[in-house]
Amino acid sequence: MQTITLVNLLYSLIPLLIVGYFYNKWANNSTEILYSTIRMIVQLLLVGYILIYLFHEKNIYLGIFILIFMMLVSSWISLRNSQDKSLVQFYKIALAISVSSFLHLILIINFILDLDTFYEPKYVIPIAGMILANSMNVLSIAIERFDKEISRNESFEIARNTAFKSALIPQINSLLAVGLVSLPGMMTGQILSGVDPLIAVRYQIMVMATILSSAGINMVIYFILKEKSIK
Repeated sequence: MQTITLVNLLYSLIPLLIVGYFYNKWANNSTEILYSTIRMIVQLLLVGYILIYLFHEKNIYLGIFILIFMMLVSSWISLRNSQDKSLVQFYKIALAISVSSFLHLILIINFILDLDTFYEPKYVIPIAGMILANSMNVLSIAIERFDKEISRNESFEIARNTAFKSALIPQINSLLAVGLVSLPGMMTGQILSGVDPLIAVRYQIMVMATILSSAGINMVIYFILKEKSIK
């Protein structure tokens, strides 16, 4: 696989200068793009070193701690988009994300990949991260849309249905476009690393199906909990 030098990597940041200029001009914020870019670089460098250690040690207790930490962070980020910032709301979000995500993680590790041991860090950590990030993004959109619909005096059912459908638009679009418009990240990465394209396709089918189902189940659990708390 072709190695990217640090100097060449800097070229990928040049277009961000254009985005940063217009973000400052149109969104009246001169620091958010810079801050998010620096934070992204630092976080990825740190996680790179952490993953090297995790893959080498294979300590299941450390792995469990990492998974719980990832779940809590994703729940906290989702809470930012909610008008209700209470501890109870955080609990609903965390429960919805964790149940849906870990259900899919167990399905993938134990049944789809059929690994000899459940905790294989090079599979568990990246796959869990993918599922949790997807669940976080979808639930954030659903919560924000639900709150807007409720503020317009819509009923719970109408607000829930609108939010549920809206939040799944990106995932459904991805399923419709894959192979015709785009070659997704996992598939592209595997092909670039020399994996047989047909094997890469199988992994991508697993990923795409998981992204949609984990997102949907995640929202179903959240709205069931939300409805119970209202009643």
